[in-house]
Amino acid sequence: MKRIGVLTSGGDSPGMNAAVRAVVRKAIYHNIEVYGVYGGYAGLISGNIKKLELGSVGDIIHRGGTALYSARCEEFKTKEGQQKGIEQLKKLSIDGLVVIGGDGSYRGAKALTEQGFPCVGVPGTIDNDIPGTEYTIGFDTALNTIIDAIDKIRDTASSHERTFVIEVMGRNAGDLALWSGLAGGAETILIPEEDYDISEIASRLKKGQERGKKHSIIVVAEGVMSGEEFGRQIKEAIDFDTRVTVLGHVQRGGSPTAFDRVLASRLGARAVELLIDGKGGRAVGIENNRLVDYDLIEALAKEHTLDLDLYKLSKELSI
Repeated sequence: MKRIGVLTSGGDSPGMNAAVRAVVRKAIYHNIEVYGVYGGYAGLISGNIKKLELGSVGDIIHRGGTALYSARCEEFKTKEGQQKGIEQLKKLSIDGLVVIGGDGSYRGAKALTEQGFPCVGVPGTIDNDIPGTEYTIGFDTALNTIIDAIDKIRDTASSHERTFVIEVMGRNAGDLALWSGLAGGAETILIPEEDYDISEIASRLKKGQERGKKHSIIVVAEGVMSGEEFGRQIKEAIDFDTRVTVLGHVQRGGSPTAFDRVLASRLGARAVELLIDGKGGRAVGIENNRLVDYDLIEALAKEHTLDLDLYKLSKELSI
């Protein structure tokens, strides 16, 4: 390969910039030109593509968001839109494309791969919901942001003897809720992967109050329901003084943790190696701290699985 492209798509996640930096510098190290696609698949269709140099990715490893920007693009879901994107890449003689993003981004990369254009997917999403990898870029940073919020909310919850419901992101995956709830000492964690019993939760809250517990923290994954809705359910089941906090997009921002920077650097560099080896249609990931790659199309046919042993542990520790 003589020229490759790189784009970020879908929701931004901390560490995307570190991945872009790794792609650019790894490629240039191997005497390959790199072109950045600005604005995700929408930018690909419109031809918003610029050559990147070493200095183009200087001073971005510690920044959240994405320097290449991102956008949703309905047109790219059509074959006509995908062909427009391929034509833009061919105009610049770009031989392969690294796509950094989540499930929707992977589907775009899959579509390009099926039409003969080699792509490699790099998992960038705070939701941690991409099959084939234990961790996605941005998950650790978002997790630490949530834990910091839980710690602060616990201070006011104990001061006012209240029950706090905290709604976290994650789309249809419960990883953020489970990990942050366990790390933050939440009394109850609601995840899409497991049903819940409101009467059992109310009974547990009541028992805690009877033994002198002054506050409770409940973490709700957005894939279950809104925090406001669950707050109403708690209020109806047991008349506790309840407050709801929706953390929202603060979870997607901020400087990436060291873990996310290293993970992004490793995955971005590996994506370039795969393209150099002529291996398109792949996705990269990490398992047992080792880099792996797997078929992009097969990956999208699988379902993300959550470690239910962690969920069981969280219930055992919240008695």
